[in-house]
Amino acid sequence: MSASVPPPVPPPFTPLILPCVDIQQGRAVRLFEGDPERETVYFESPLKAAQHWVSLGAGLLHLVDLDAATGRGENAAIIAEIVQQAGVPVEVGGGIRDRARAEALIELGVSRVVIGTAAVARPELVSELLTAHGPERVVVSVDARGLEVATHGWAQGSGIKVAELTAELAGRGLETLIFTDVSRDGTLRGLDAELMAEVRALWINTLIVGGGVRDLQDVALLSALKIQGAIVGRAIYEGTLPYPLPT
Repeated sequence: MSASVPPPVPPPFTPLILPCVDIQQGRAVRLFEGDPERETVYFESPLKAAQHWVSLGAGLLHLVDLDAATGRGENAAIIAEIVQQAGVPVEVGGGIRDRARAEALIELGVSRVVIGTAAVARPELVSELLTAHGPERVVVSVDARGLEVATHGWAQGSGIKVAELTAELAGRGLETLIFTDVSRDGTLRGLDAELMAEVRALWINTLIVGGGVRDLQDVALLSALKIQGAIVGRAIYEGTLPYPLPT
């Protein structure tokens, strides 16, 4: 009698780490809790920052135009330069509040546009962009303090609960959601495990999270919750999380 063959062991779930290049006044920075007055400059050139992460193996870059998000200007020329020279797909968020701005970025060659405040103020914009460009080109970033959505560069509370907004976005056909814990972003405090679990339960499609990612323990949490990825800035800039992840 032959011995039974054990079932194959599934491979470990490894989340995707998306290096973040936040652009403010022409430089690559990270903000503490989203406060534009509390910045750390990591690269004088955002293009150099992008090229650095690509040289280490990044297959997708997350750019944020902080000046556009806060209404203090924009960095379209720098974004265009990165899109043209990075050599990998680029997604861009920050201040995309109408279809014209989203489509201008798509025309620049941006792979995915990330809609934030406009998804709250004008949810029909999400539907318009999904219809015109498909779910692979449109991402919504739900930025929150706890489970209340924050808007306008994270400066304002909206009174809208994350559960309400995610339900509406799912109904509109959104596939990929970014959830950022504003209270931890840029702090290296680690992910809020309870909050991440709550958001995972609310969003069954592709989920990318951010806000406080610090080390491999956070990556293990993402893996346990089957969260597909994380946007990471300060942790990889300062080396508390190795990049690329060890195999």
